[in-house]
Amino acid sequence: MARLPLIRLLTGLGIVLLFVLHAFRVIELPLLERFEKLAYDTRLQIAMSGSRDARLVIVDLDEKSLNRIGRWPWGRHHLAQLTDTLFDHYRILALGFTVVFGERDESSGLPVLERLASGAMQSQPAFLLELNRMRPALERDERFAKSLKGRSVILGYTFQPDKDSARPAKTGALPDPVISLEELGRSNVPFIRAAGYGANLPIFQHAAQNGGFLDNPLVDRDGVYRTLPLLREFQGKIYPALSLSLVRAILGDLPVTLGITPVAKSSQEVETGLEWVGLGPHHIPVDQQAAILIPYRGPPGAFSTIPAVEILDKTANPSLLNDTIVLVGSSAPGLMERRPTPVHPEFPNAEMHASVISGILDGVVKRHAPRSQLIELFYLLIIGVTLLVLAPRLSPAWTWYLALLLWILIAWSNAFFWRRSDLVIPLAAPLLLTLFLTLTHTGFLFFSSTMRDSRLSRIFAQHLPPVLVEELFSSDQPLVTRGERRELSVLIINIRGFSVLAARMAPEELTQLLNRYLTRMTREIHAHRGTLDRYMGDVVMAFWGAPLTNPLHARSALECAWEILRVAEDLKDEFQAKGWPAIRISMGVNTGPVHVGELGSGFRSSYSVVGDMVNHARRLESLARRHGLPLVVGAGTRAALPEVLFRELERIHLRGEEEPVAIFEPVGFLNKISADSRTEVDNYHQALSLYRTRRWEEARRRFQLLLERDPERQIHEIYLSRIQRLIAFPPGESWDGVFPPRG
Repeated sequence: MARLPLIRLLTGLGIVLLFVLHAFRVIELPLLERFEKLAYDTRLQIAMSGSRDARLVIVDLDEKSLNRIGRWPWGRHHLAQLTDTLFDHYRILALGFTVVFGERDESSGLPVLERLASGAMQSQPAFLLELNRMRPALERDERFAKSLKGRSVILGYTFQPDKDSARPAKTGALPDPVISLEELGRSNVPFIRAAGYGANLPIFQHAAQNGGFLDNPLVDRDGVYRTLPLLREFQGKIYPALSLSLVRAILGDLPVTLGITPVAKSSQEVETGLEWVGLGPHHIPVDQQAAILIPYRGPPGAFSTIPAVEILDKTANPSLLNDTIVLVGSSAPGLMERRPTPVHPEFPNAEMHASVISGILDGVVKRHAPRSQLIELFYLLIIGVTLLVLAPRLSPAWTWYLALLLWILIAWSNAFFWRRSDLVIPLAAPLLLTLFLTLTHTGFLFFSSTMRDSRLSRIFAQHLPPVLVEELFSSDQPLVTRGERRELSVLIINIRGFSVLAARMAPEELTQLLNRYLTRMTREIHAHRGTLDRYMGDVVMAFWGAPLTNPLHARSALECAWEILRVAEDLKDEFQAKGWPAIRISMGVNTGPVHVGELGSGFRSSYSVVGDMVNHARRLESLARRHGLPLVVGAGTRAALPEVLFRELERIHLRGEEEPVAIFEPVGFLNKISADSRTEVDNYHQALSLYRTRRWEEARRRFQLLLERDPERQIHEIYLSRIQRLIAFPPGESWDGVFPPRG
C-alpha cells in the first residue's frame, strides 16, 4: 500500500512520455492517430457553413442527359456545343473538365469515308466532292478543339503514382508546368512525384488555356480523403491541380509562387519548409508536400448542379450560371468517381475540387499550426503536471471535475484557434491524455480502496458486527488506522473470582461457560454499536467512538453496561439450569483521550486503544469489586453525562495524576429516577461532605442512618470503618480526602 503512490506517479509519467514520443513521431500509436483524425473530422463537420457557393456550378453528365444524348463518351460535337453554350449564352468565367479526352472521336465515320476516298471511291468525283463539303462537320475533335480556343478552359488529366513506376504510361499531352525544380534552384522540396500520366489529346490540350491533374494520391490510412495536393512533380517540372489552375484562370493566369522557410541543420541551411503556394495576393497554406486541407463546405450538394442536357437545350436558369466557374462532372453510375471524405462516404471528385476553389477564393483554408509538435508538447506537459500534482490530493469526484475543466479549456482553446486563425491544433492527444491519466488515477484509487477495504474488513470484522463494517466502508468519515488521539469511552468487564471458579469446573464445561458468556457480552456490545477490543481470559474490553465517530460514546457505553447487568442476571439462571456456578461481574467505564489504531506486529495486529485512560478503566473495574458494586465509572464519563444521576464513591490517586480524582456509581437517568432515590443520593452526598470536612461524628451518624435504610449497600460500611480509623489516627492538614491518607 505504501508503494502505490509511487507506482501511480511512475505509471502517469510513463503515459505522458508515451504521448510525447508519439507527438514527435519517435513511436507511432495507430489508435491515437485514428482518434486525431476523428477529432479533425468532427471539428470540420461542426464548423461547415452548409451554405451554397453561387460562384461555382457543377454541370452534371447525369442519367437524364445520357438518356437524351446517348451513352458516354459523347461525340465531341456535343461537348463543343456544351462549351459554346456555356461561354456564349450563359457567359461563365471559366470551365473545368473532370473527364479526360485521351482518345480520338471516330463516331462520325470520317476515318471510314477517308479510307474509301483513297480506295474504292477515289475515282468518284461526286463522292470526293461531298466528302470535302461534309469534312468540317465530321471532324468532331477539331470542332471541340476550336470551341476551347481563346477561352478559360482547364482540362483535367491524371498522373500515374510513382509507386507504379515499373510500367509508367505517358499518353496524351501535358499542359505547361507552372515552375520547375531548376527554376526554384533547389531539388529537395518534397513534392509528390509522378511516374507517368494519362492526359488529353494534344489537339485539345494545346487549344485549352491550361490543365490540371484530377487524381488525389493523398488518402489517409483509414481510406478517407482529407487533403489534396495543389502541385505535383513530374521529371523535374511542377504541375498544378485542376482546382489551382481554375483559380489561376479567373485571376488572370498569375504566376505560382512558393513560400519556403529555411530549416537549419548542423552548420548548413537546408530549405525544405514549404508553407504556402501563392497566386498573387492569395497565399494558400499547404504542408511540405504542397497539399491543402480540403475546405469542405458541406456534404454533396454544396454547389448548384445542373444537368448537361439543360445547358444544351438552353433551358437552365441563366442567373445560376452568369459569371460562375463551372466544372463538368458526372453523377451517373460508372462514370462519377466518388471518394470517402470526412463529410460524406461518397463525395464527387468534381465537388472536391470545387470545395478547394471555394476555400481559396474565400481565404478560409485550414492549416496545421506551425511547430504543432511543440504546441502538442505544451498541452501534454500542462495536462500531465496538473493531473499528476493535483489528482492525488483530490477525491475521485473532484478529479473528474478537474478532468472536465481541462477538457473544456482544451476544446475552447482549440476552437478559438480553429475559427480565429484557421489553425488545426492537435486535439485528440490532449483529450485522451486527460482521460487516461484520470482513469489511471481513479483506477489506482479503486485498487487501493479495494485493498484498504479488504484490509479494514480483516481488521474490523473481529471487532464490529457486519452491519457496522458496511456502514464504516460507506461512511464519509476519515479512517485513521495508523493511529490517532481521540476521546473515547472504554468498558472493562470481568468475572469476579474467576480463578476459583475455573479450578472447580471441568475444562470442557469451563470452555462452554466462557464461550456462552463471551458471546452474550459481545452481542450486547455490538448491539450498542461498540467496538470489541479483545478478550483477556474472562475479561472483555470494548470501546465507543472509533472507528465510527459517535458523539454520544459515553452514553452508549453506559447503556451497554446497564444492559449487560441485565444479561448477567439471565446468565445466572441459565448457568444454574446447567449445573454451572453462578457468575458475578464487575465493570469499569472511563471516558477520555486515548491512542487508537491498528496495533501489533508483522505477524498479528488488531484495532485497539492504549493509554492511561484504558489503565484507569481497569482500575475502576477492580474498585467496583472492592466496593461490592457491579459498575463504577470515572470522572470523564460522569462529566460527559449530565443527564445521569451519579453517586460519588471516593477519591483516588491515579498513576500520572497529581490531584486525586473521583469515581462514581451511576444511579440512572434523571428523568427516570424517583424522588426517594434522589433524596437518598442527596443524603449520601451530605454525609460524604461531612466526612471530607473532618466532621467525623456527624458523618458517622449520617452513614449509620443510611446503612440502616439500605443495609446491602457496602459503601456505607466502608465509610463507617474509615471514620473509625481516621478518628483514631487523624490525617494531616494537607489531607485531600483520599483513603488511606498519604504519609
